[in-house]
Parts: sequence; C-alpha cells; structure tokens
Amino acid sequence: MPPTAEQLLAGLDPEQRQVAETLRGPLCVIAGAGTGKTRAITHRIAYGVATGVYRPERVLAVTFTVRAAAEMRERLGQLGASSVQARTFHAAALSQLRYFWPKMYGSDVPKIMQSKYSFVAEAAKRMGVHGDRALLRDLAAEIEWAKVTQLPATEYAAKAPKLGRQVAELDAATTGTVLLAYEDVKRERGFIDMEDILLLNAAILADEPRAAAEVRQNYRHFVVDEFQDVNPAQATLLELWLGGREEVCVVGDPRQTIYSFAGASVRILESFTRRYEDAPRIELVRNYRSTPQIVAAANQVFPAGASTSLGVKLVSQNEAGPDIRYTEFDHETAEAEGIARAVAQAHAKGIAYRDMAVLYRINAQSEKFEEAFGARQIPYAMRGGEGFFQRAEVRQAVTLLRGSAMAAEGGSDLAADVAAVLSSMGHTTEAPQAAGAVRDRWESLNAIVSMVEDIVASEPATTMADLVKDLDRRAEIAHAPAVDGVTFSTLHAAKGLEWDAVFLVGAQEGSLPFVYATEPEAIEEERRLFYVGVTRARRELMISWSRARREGAKSARRPSRFLDRLRPVKAAGSTSPIGARPRCRVCNTELAVKERRVGVCGSCPADFDENLFAALRGWRRDASGDKPAFTVFSDATLLEISRKKPLSEAQLAKISGVGPSKLEKYASDVLGLIRAADRP
Repeated sequence: MPPTAEQLLAGLDPEQRQVAETLRGPLCVIAGAGTGKTRAITHRIAYGVATGVYRPERVLAVTFTVRAAAEMRERLGQLGASSVQARTFHAAALSQLRYFWPKMYGSDVPKIMQSKYSFVAEAAKRMGVHGDRALLRDLAAEIEWAKVTQLPATEYAAKAPKLGRQVAELDAATTGTVLLAYEDVKRERGFIDMEDILLLNAAILADEPRAAAEVRQNYRHFVVDEFQDVNPAQATLLELWLGGREEVCVVGDPRQTIYSFAGASVRILESFTRRYEDAPRIELVRNYRSTPQIVAAANQVFPAGASTSLGVKLVSQNEAGPDIRYTEFDHETAEAEGIARAVAQAHAKGIAYRDMAVLYRINAQSEKFEEAFGARQIPYAMRGGEGFFQRAEVRQAVTLLRGSAMAAEGGSDLAADVAAVLSSMGHTTEAPQAAGAVRDRWESLNAIVSMVEDIVASEPATTMADLVKDLDRRAEIAHAPAVDGVTFSTLHAAKGLEWDAVFLVGAQEGSLPFVYATEPEAIEEERRLFYVGVTRARRELMISWSRARREGAKSARRPSRFLDRLRPVKAAGSTSPIGARPRCRVCNTELAVKERRVGVCGSCPADFDENLFAALRGWRRDASGDKPAFTVFSDATLLEISRKKPLSEAQLAKISGVGPSKLEKYASDVLGLIRAADRP
C-alpha cells in the first residue's frame, strides 16, 4: 500500500514539510548542503499526487545526472508516485524531439554523435589548427559552452574575449573559425550533438505552436533540481515548457555553483526570485550530514555580504564530533605521507576505507598520494579521472624516456635530458594561460619534471635508466583500484557525494584558488568549490597544505586565503597558525619542537623502533659525507624504515623515498642495521 497523504508528511522537518505542502508554484527552495532536498521535493510530488492536486502523468521532474534522475524515480516509486517522469534535461528534450521531429519534418531525428572528437579534429584541420588530443578536448568543451550559453559561432570572435574565454594559446578569431567549421562538418555528416538536442527542441517549441501546446497540455507541473547548475539553453527550454504558466518549483544552492566554466550561471537562480517576487522562498537549513564543527566551518567559508547572498546558514542536527584538523607540511611528499598515515590511523579506529576520501583541486595532484598509499598498501579508487600513471600523456612520456635510456642518450644532466624528451611532446616551462585539458596535460608532464628534480636533489648520480626503473616502481606501487578503497577525487567530481572522513589536500595559494583564477568571479567560483569539499565530510575533516613543492626547497607557499576565516587565530607575533602545528601521530596532540622530528609526543608510546631510528640517523651522518644528510634518506624515510623494519630488498624498495639507485647503494647497510637492532 502506498503511504497516505499524512504519512508522507510524517518525519519531515518543519521546512521540508513546508516545501511538501506548498503544491502550487512558483516556489523557490534554497537547499543547503546535506539538508535533505531530494527528500523534500520527492515528498512534495508524492503529496501532490496523494491529495489529488497533481495527476502523476502531468508532472515532469528534471535534474542533471542520470544517477540523480534514477534516485528520484526510485524514491517516487517508494512513495506511490511511480507514474511521475523524472529525467535529465537532455533525456526529456530528446524524448520530445523524437516525437515531434517526424511530425514536423517528415523524417527521423538526425543521428546523435557519441563523441565530438572526430568532428572537432576535422574542423580544426580545415582551419589549419594543429594540436594534440588535449587541444581538441578543449575545443570540444568550448563548442559546448558556446552552444549552451547561446553564443552563435558567428559572434564568438567578437564576444568571447570580453567574457574571459580562451582556448589554450589560440586567439578568439581562430577558435571562432573552428566553431563554424564544426557546424559544417556536422551538417555534411548528418549528425547532431548533445547540445543540439536542447537547442532543436527549443526551436520546435518556439516555432511550432501545435508542438508547444501539446507539451503544455501533457505537463502541468515542473520541478527542477540543482537549479544553480542550469545553463541558458536549459533555462530557455524550461520557459518554453511553461509557456507563461507558473507551476514550477526550483531547488538549488547558489553556494554550490561550480560549473560556470561549462555555462552554468547562478544568475539564473537569482533572476527567478526577481521574476517571481511574490513566490514563496523556503530555506532548508538543517544539515543532517555533518557534525557541528564541520558545519560551523562551512558557514565561515563565505564572508558577510558575499556574492552568493542567496545562500543559507546551515545548522547541524548531529552530535559533536572531533575538531577539524588544519595541518601544514614542509613539502608535498611529506603531505602525501602524512595523509596516508592519517588514513591508516582512521582505518585502525574503525572507519572503512570506502568511507574516506582524499580530495584535491586537479588530477595532477594525485601522483604523490598514489605513491604514498601504494607504499602503505592502502587501497584506493580513482573517481572522475585515471590514475597518474594511466594517463595517456604520462604513458607516452615514460615510453619516450625508456627509449632514451635504451639508446643511451643524454649526458650528466638528467633534468635537462628529461626536459628535452618532454619538449618533444610539446611541453614548455611556462604553463598555458587557459584552463582545460591542455592545462591538465601540462600539469601531468610538469609533475614528472618535479619528480625528476626531487630524485636528482637526493641522488645527483641518477641516470636515465635509473629514472625509468624508478618510474616503473612507482607505477607498480600505484596498484589497481580496489572496491573497498579510499576515494581519490577532484573537488568537481566529488559534488553530490559524502564520506565519514574527508582529507582536503593541497589547500595552498596557487592550487586553491587555482593559479589561473585571477578575476573576482573566478575567485568566488574557487571559494564555492572549496565549500563543496568541506561539506562532503560527515564526521572527520582534515585540511592540509605544504609550504614547498619538494624537500629542501624554499618555503614560499602560503595557506589558501579560504582558510583565513576557518583556522584558529594566529598567535601574537607569529606567522604560523596555531592549528597548523604538527601533531602526534598517536593521540593528535600538538607536538613540542623537539618531538616533531619523530612525530610522537612524549606521553605516547613510539610507533617505531627508537633505537633503530637513532642508529639509522648515525649511519646516515657518516654516509652523507660532505653532502646534506637528506640526500641519503630523509627523516621521514628513516622513520618509515624504523616502523616497518623491512627484511629484504624487495620490502625495502616499497618504502617511499627508496629508489633503485639508493636501494643498490644502501640496502646492505640498512638491512644490516635492522638485523642488528633485532638481535637480543
């Protein structure tokens, strides 16, 4: 038996119940993160059906992802409203297009392309634009943006620069010619793309009164989820569906608008409230996901008077949890190892790996974390991207480096030799000015450059052959994703998900906000992206950053400006935030200066062999000679050796910081010290 009308309202909080009972539009629901918006809108639809206000077949609920639409259909079915259609914008538009096109034009809908790649490649070729797959991906993304923002290809060259648009190093006029050529290629081949589905459906409804009347007869009530992500093409289609009627409920959170680069605009949500000035505006503020500590931090992300003025202040409904950890590391490798250690500790406390996530700004940041997790044999799974060593540009680079090693090319300057190999792939020392796939590719190749610099700094005698062996070792350690693994994800790909413990990493200026975000609007988009990351955490949240890229480098980085309102107040006369000081690995208390080298406070039992660590440091002092001690092994590597006490070269090779050259040079001494430490 489906639930009764009163049963549908039972269990809703006051604001959710208000949404469910407001059955006539227009209605604007501002739903903060974790406030149960899907519950509210599905109960609203089901309540409308149960009370007879809605005929289920006359309701259309639209959202943005297939997963979200499927979840909505499942919930509506459980609530007795299975006849209601819940679809993505594209699915709803395609259904109507396939219905009306034969009636209007006497033929089937043109074929729908599965990928733009070959079409864009042909268009670029015709216009004399030569580039790799990354450039073609960026051109495809720009085509999608121009179409959903309803900017004609003929006007692109004149208007795009004023909107801050740029594709790699191409000028706007050249990009505009590719956009025009793309439309020609489509027509010649008889295909349409996904954006055309929206645009053609809108054109039919605008030009054919009979089609518009039939749609409006079929659908009397509309619900739009994630309205902050609506683009102009979708907004136009919604207006045509409505045809001047007001039976629409929109649900969104302006503080989670993170797809402006793809055409989404928070202004569409803001204009809704201006257009329907008398429309009820209901705020969902009760957060059922996160602890009070996490919610308090989320509320502090946006300063008073921020541009996202429509956003809500969340109120946690959960019991208090642990304080948020704000942790500064000396360099990126130390950060990756510290996060891996924190994940291992959380797992030991009972948090499943699948209930934890490491979130970062761009995919290229994952490499050091993949290596650190692989060294500790912590399972992880990539979301919304490939593992570092699975990326096409990285595989190509390793292949070219392997060829160089086999040919015995190069001289005594490994870094210069690697730079020469990567330059043959088009890599430059200067980063591309624009965002997109070209920038992502550059970041991946630059990560290899940074990796080589780290290796050379610690082992100046490393050869190209040694480097290739080390890259192979790193790739092997970055094992295949496991089902029960920690999620590795960009902040964009994490939207809509949640975990018990979240580790938000790389929170320094230049990464978050990202370096190319210079205009105020771009900075605010980065702030919203940070907010999305913070609100993914249910119970535990750790935010970290590194002062330098590699060990021994100048500490020139500063924490993200987005942390200024969140972290504990700085101590008087100090440049270091209180909350960023190193903490004990065992009990998480703040460490005294003399305790920081070993990472354990004096009150806790050491989680490593202290005598072995002392012996290793003494041996390192002798082995380093006139060189800095860290060029043999860093303290972090010696600590890990003292903790794991490997018994063979194979086990020693799995320790982060032990490369092939160091293994060959020092394995005998290190394993001998370990055996000596274990003697009674």
